[in-house]
Amino acid sequence: MRLAASQRRAFRELASHTEGIDQAVYQALGKDPLEPIIGLGPADAPLAFFGRDPGREEVRYAEPFIGSGGQLLRRGLYRHLYGADMPDFEASRSVGDGYFWINTVPYKPVGNRAWSMAVKRRFHPLMRQLLIDNWHGRDIVTLGREAFLWFGLDQPRVERQRLEGFWQRDDRFSAHCDIELASEQGSSRQFRLHPLPHPSPLNVIWFKRFPALLEARLQQLLGR
Repeated sequence: MRLAASQRRAFRELASHTEGIDQAVYQALGKDPLEPIIGLGPADAPLAFFGRDPGREEVRYAEPFIGSGGQLLRRGLYRHLYGADMPDFEASRSVGDGYFWINTVPYKPVGNRAWSMAVKRRFHPLMRQLLIDNWHGRDIVTLGREAFLWFGLDQPRVERQRLEGFWQRDDRFSAHCDIELASEQGSSRQFRLHPLPHPSPLNVIWFKRFPALLEARLQQLLGR
């Protein structure tokens, strides 16, 4: 699925007024720093993966979840679907074709630091419109605390507190959390969040456990 021309223009306009996009990396790789990196996927995809923001490899390939953390996720997805090790990089790209891929902000930040709350709020209406209008599914695997709590932006305080409370639960990586999103155009939909830790090697506490947690989630959501 491609962005509609009006959506693409809206992203580019916001990006043109956003400080902190890693211009040096985009320039080094010959990429346009105003072009959003959004994988999207089929409208009827059974599952969405929701992360924090793109990294260097995502800029290189103009595709989300393709760097080291994304490769860990894609290896787990491939093994779940085919019962074998993922053979090569191209297989990691094709295995994602049937799913919906999206981040809090579709641009690489300088230093791979999480985007500020102000920037996340700036892009939030466009990103939630993609989930509401461009995808027909409801089950979303969120990757890390930043991605999970993104769903509390522009929500009533009680909803933000509910999400914060859920993230503190010991069973947060096996339980699910329902949430409603509304677009500025007036449409709204219910989603079901299935959080996992961020699949980064820097996430020392959870990195080694991520493959098993991912497989358990995939069994819940896709079956064997």
